[in-house]
Amino acid sequence: MAVRQDCRHYSTRTTPTGEQIQRCRVDANEKTPFACPDFCLFFEPRSITDAGWQRFDS
Repeated sequence: MAVRQDCRHYSTRTTPTGEQIQRCRVDANEKTPFACPDFCLFFEPRSITDAGWQRFDS
């Protein structure tokens, strides 16, 4: 399963060295490679939009 970037528990950060770190705030993800489990019980859609924010998708 791919990463559910539309989940409110998904978080991504970029370190000063440019490495992108993805994480699940409830730690329900598969570790290597980072992926959300099929039919995750913790999935919740984001409650706000990304309006006004810049997104850098690779």
